[in-house]
Amino acid sequence: MAPRTARGRASSAVRRRRAKPGARGSGKYFHIEVRPRSDFVAFRNHDVGRRGGIERVAGRRASGGWATQKWLIGKGQAHRAGRTLVGDTQAARRVLAQLGAAPRHLGGDRFVARPRRNVPERAKPTPAMRRARRINIVKAQAAVRRKRRGTRSRRRRSA
Repeated sequence: MAPRTARGRASSAVRRRRAKPGARGSGKYFHIEVRPRSDFVAFRNHDVGRRGGIERVAGRRASGGWATQKWLIGKGQAHRAGRTLVGDTQAARRVLAQLGAAPRHLGGDRFVARPRRNVPERAKPTPAMRRARRINIVKAQAAVRRKRRGTRSRRRRSA
């Protein structure tokens, strides 16, 4: 038996650390980590679709931006096949398909997947990058037009 301290707890040499969520395998959800927890300062859960089925855990970065930290998929909506996760419902299959890679089993109910696929440099700019650039140029041109229009109207009023 471990020696007890004045407060009745076991000494620090024997004390256990808290298990990470999903580490023991006895929960209601499979946890699919997309980005490391250390990238974020605060977290918020979002139910996706019906209550209790699929949840998205969003993390807030120190800079203020939000991103998906992990997905929680109910055990009734997916099952483990070897070292990967397979969706049983349409919603679970959709979430698993949008991940950058197939979820890899870590232990318990925990899985890990990349947030997006690795695009080689020779394939860049991708069609999505070209589209985004075109949209951003249009936005910048519209902002310049708005700014010019504002200065002209001010000149007319003062004259």
